[in-house]
Amino acid sequence: MAATPAPPQAPPKPTWDPRDPVRPLLRPTIRIRLTLLYGGMFLIAGILLLSIIYLFTAQALGDSASELPFKVVEGKVQPTTSWCELPVQGTGEQLNEAVSACLQYQRDQALDDLLRRSLFALLGLSIIAFAFGYAMAGRVLSPLGRITRTARQVAGSDLARRIELDGPDDELKELADTFDEMLERLERAFTAQQRFVANASHELRTPLAINRTLLEVHLSDPGAPVELQQLGKTLLATNERSEQLVEGLLLLARSDNQIVERKPVDLAEVASRAIDQVRAEAAAKSVEIRGERDVAVVQGNGVLLERIALNLVQNAVRYNVAEGGWVEVTTETENGQAVLVVSNTGPVVPAYEIDNLFEPFRRLRQERTGSDKGVGLGLSIARSVARAHGGRIIAEPREGGGLVMRVTLPI
Repeated sequence: MAATPAPPQAPPKPTWDPRDPVRPLLRPTIRIRLTLLYGGMFLIAGILLLSIIYLFTAQALGDSASELPFKVVEGKVQPTTSWCELPVQGTGEQLNEAVSACLQYQRDQALDDLLRRSLFALLGLSIIAFAFGYAMAGRVLSPLGRITRTARQVAGSDLARRIELDGPDDELKELADTFDEMLERLERAFTAQQRFVANASHELRTPLAINRTLLEVHLSDPGAPVELQQLGKTLLATNERSEQLVEGLLLLARSDNQIVERKPVDLAEVASRAIDQVRAEAAAKSVEIRGERDVAVVQGNGVLLERIALNLVQNAVRYNVAEGGWVEVTTETENGQAVLVVSNTGPVVPAYEIDNLFEPFRRLRQERTGSDKGVGLGLSIARSVARAHGGRIIAEPREGGGLVMRVTLPI
């Protein structure tokens, strides 16, 4: 008897973390590196200068204090300090040795005091030099900060922004002018794309709408043969699929742009509306929809955000198991972001095929669309809309089969 094949096991989870790493508080920016470079050079130069001055001073004091400019023959000496021990009376040789020892001690004290005061002065000047270097580096690099801010605004599809940097004709101005020229070319390209989308919207919708109207008129004729009615229904379904494809392509093209008009939108309400639209299809497939949805308000376009939730929930219902399937939809706020999570039971999804699911017209183990489950643009549209809102969408295989789709949007 042939052995029963083992059930398919869930693929191992990827070991890499798809989330972006947390940026450190003190990054090695160019400004900090320039500050450390200039400040370090000043500190090294100060230490060298201090060492040279100390050596010259020690040499000068040593040469002058090696021999006394006088010689004590006899007499009495009365000390005026506690650190200089001189005999009150003694021979001339004893007095000369005592005076030499006192002068040597005074020389050492002067050098130590010079070194201590110089070190304190060098420390204070180093602090001033680092602060001045940091300020000057910021002033020199301010054009780069302006370029960076403009690039971030352009990343939000605000292609009308320009740097327009003033000042001397140096490398930074050349970089800014080159960036402005690139933005101008990009703006022309995106404007042409928007005009093409608008024209295609009209040219593609009109004939499809005419075909649908003609088919509906012929199907409403009670005297039409059964074969023609069946053919009309098939053509009507094909026409409807073409309309969905056109709408999906147009929405995909439009959603790549930044959302200009933003309003407060509750992801919980958006998810609930999406569930209401899919509830009949889920009941027909015996798929249970569950999950708790907390308030998670974001700034964005409610229609497009609802399309994200609708596409994810529809996919979760359509690509499910035959019996005992479920879809869990939750919303919450986490770390200053609104999170929408849609998980479901379903077939085992290899981790290496996750990225392909977000490509247009791609499905699991299929390169082109070929079934009645959709046109293959749902996840592509969801990712484009999430990016247009400054968020992201991540898919992960679920243990036992199915997917966990996680959408994060800034609050």
